[in-house]
Amino acid sequence: MGKQLNKQSIKHLHSWFFEGIKSSHRTRKTTASWYNVMCLTGLDYFGSLGYAPGIAALSAGILAPSATLVLVLLTIFGALPMYKRVAEKSPHGQGSISMLNDLVPGWGGKSIILILLGFAATDFIITITLSAADAAAHIVKNPYVIEWCQSHPGWSFLQDAMGLTFLLLTVLCVLFLIGFKEAIQLAVVVVWTYLLLNLGVAAVGAYHVSIRPDAWSNWQTQLMSIYKTPWHITLQSLILFPQLALGMSGFETGVAVMPLVKGDPTDTEDKPAGRIRHTKKLLTAAALIMSLFLFTSSIITTLLIPQEDFKAGGPADGRALAYVAHLFLGPVYGSFYDISTIVILWLSGASSLAGLLSLVPKYLPKFGMAPEWARATRPLVLFFGLVSYVVTYYFKASVDAQGAAYATGVLVLMSSAALAVFLSLPKGNWIRMFYGFITLVFAYTTVMNIKQRPEGLHIAAFFILTIFVISFISRAIRSTELRAKKVHFDEAAARVIDRYKGKTMHIVAHPPGAHDYRACAQEARDKHYLLEAELVFLEITVANASDFSENELEVKAVTEDGYDILRSTSVSAPNAIASILLAIRNEHVGTPHAYMYWSEGNPLFHVLQYLILGEGETASVTREILREAVADPKNRPKIHVV
Repeated sequence: MGKQLNKQSIKHLHSWFFEGIKSSHRTRKTTASWYNVMCLTGLDYFGSLGYAPGIAALSAGILAPSATLVLVLLTIFGALPMYKRVAEKSPHGQGSISMLNDLVPGWGGKSIILILLGFAATDFIITITLSAADAAAHIVKNPYVIEWCQSHPGWSFLQDAMGLTFLLLTVLCVLFLIGFKEAIQLAVVVVWTYLLLNLGVAAVGAYHVSIRPDAWSNWQTQLMSIYKTPWHITLQSLILFPQLALGMSGFETGVAVMPLVKGDPTDTEDKPAGRIRHTKKLLTAAALIMSLFLFTSSIITTLLIPQEDFKAGGPADGRALAYVAHLFLGPVYGSFYDISTIVILWLSGASSLAGLLSLVPKYLPKFGMAPEWARATRPLVLFFGLVSYVVTYYFKASVDAQGAAYATGVLVLMSSAALAVFLSLPKGNWIRMFYGFITLVFAYTTVMNIKQRPEGLHIAAFFILTIFVISFISRAIRSTELRAKKVHFDEAAARVIDRYKGKTMHIVAHPPGAHDYRACAQEARDKHYLLEAELVFLEITVANASDFSENELEVKAVTEDGYDILRSTSVSAPNAIASILLAIRNEHVGTPHAYMYWSEGNPLFHVLQYLILGEGETASVTREILREAVADPKNRPKIHVV
């Protein structure tokens, strides 16, 4: 009895842990107005106000306002029109990665996708760890928390930034293991509360700047004494602004949430014009709001906070606007600001983890480059949770240290989006030339960011290497799966098969091309000892072998030299042959017999040829596919090889 209960418990645990494998394509029916959906994007995008001004001050110093202005101009005149184009091309939330997948076919396209997935993983993971670290910083440096810990030593763990970061990450992973759902209404409340509190900080900060003319004049004097001319200020700002690029983090997420945007009643699945139009409003509003806050906050924090306070361990480290809130609005308002920042940053991490969990099943299992369990949420939560712990420990939970790594992921994705838009436009179009220039700007920004702070590239390289290794191993392990979901015979092919109902069908599989079918038939009879058996030829043309699965195989029939020939196009010859043989068997024809020939040459070469080109040692692979697909040998199509 105990053993039976134990087995049932293990079975239930297994089912719970791998839940979601069979239902990988979940559709969300709930939609909302674009300004509410904007708040989901705002969790990540607007939440970066918690740390972006401090990172800007550390990276650019007194040039932070001018470098931020360059960033704002690139956002409004580069990123915004670019992602409006992405929204037009991917109205179902596929994003720029999917656009490149469609524009660059074959293994080249798949390689680009795998590399971009590595940078996307870097973007999402650093968002999770950076948000948790900055939330911890707001807890540690809150005056009420400091006072409480001093009077209650048992609560001293609230002063351990690293420990609090790990705790926040653990809570995040546990909630996703239990089952976390994005809630638009929660995001609306959190984001608008945070924006209103930031508006109060910005207004008070601007007031104090206005009543301190010496602060403004001192800043200008410092600028001119160091950089001498406006030209040198501009040039240095162009060099420094890539380090501030994390302020453009919301665009890819803005496109990803498109399925949640309510469109027009006249929208169709193929032409959701209303959804596209409303998503453009979402992107525009988010970009304008963020640009206004970024530029304003850069001026306020640069002019009102001493530079030494931004350094590691300083009171403004990782919390520049919170510092201003406490300084000019008092500890009560400042604490409300801290709480709001902590909530939005934690939800930003949750949003990023949700995005990461949806990104992997969208591509890798479909490409045959991940095991089927990668469609399940909980195994991925554990894996990404472990990675987030390692990243946090590597950066010592430092907000500033993670900023450049985060910007690297953001910039690579934006560069790929610019390239995708450029490639999607017709040649000779001036708009295409404009996006070619934008692509070069983002490429420059990315290279400069990596050159100045290569940590993001190191993390991305780890993810890229991991993805390539897992992809190759998974592709090899899954190579004997039946890949076609359905086989369709045209009228001529159906007539050929009907003639063999109740009989044994003898099929000779050989490569497509110009053949003397009488000579081919005689060779098959001689080598396979078929005597007078009626033969049908089967030819598979391999199209894009980099694809893994296909929805339907279309089988056509022609007659040449008096012989019937079944022809089809597929991503893999052995898998297609196996699927067609099973489909013929299911048409109530007697068990079909397929006749093939051994491939000559190095077996390892043929294995690699099959994995990469979709053809190689066809006979043995076809038999193995059939063996795995049909347990009973009596019902299995027969394979004969000479």
